[in-house]
Amino acid sequence: MASSRGLSALLRFSRGIDALSIRIGSAIAWLIVAAILISAINATVRKLFSISSNAWLEVQWYLFGATFLLSAARVLAQDKHVRVDLIYASRRKRTQLWIDLLGHLFFLLPMCVLMLYYGVPFAIKSIASAEYSLNPGGLILWPAKALIPLGFLLLLAQAISEIIKRVARLVEPNLADATR
Repeated sequence: MASSRGLSALLRFSRGIDALSIRIGSAIAWLIVAAILISAINATVRKLFSISSNAWLEVQWYLFGATFLLSAARVLAQDKHVRVDLIYASRRKRTQLWIDLLGHLFFLLPMCVLMLYYGVPFAIKSIASAEYSLNPGGLILWPAKALIPLGFLLLLAQAISEIIKRVARLVEPNLADATR
């Protein structure tokens, strides 16, 4: 009974992380529209008036980077990530749960922790020095560099959520909604 309450609490926590990941990823997805519009306007102005700026190109890169980094947790939460199905797809559900769990524990979690370990000082150094692009007319760099640890923090939280759901499903196989 006590373990069932603990599992229920962990699953509620997991659902909260899932909701946050999906909400942030859905909002961030609109940055692709902004990047496309900026790209189209920049190309049009450059062709018609021979006017351009490195800042416009850098804004497009920043928007793409932000979309990629801040949407990764949503992709994982919705199970839309790339998976090598040569082995996975032909396995029983329980084996798939174990493959996911071990992959999250031994690959995804350590990668997120390492990216945070190195990414936080990387971003802090950029912020402290008010780092700018070396390109003429370029933008400040620290916002883009700060996205790296932020994106991996969100991905780490989602990895924890995925681990909770896999463990719950392995412990209580009747939890149909524990992994999706």
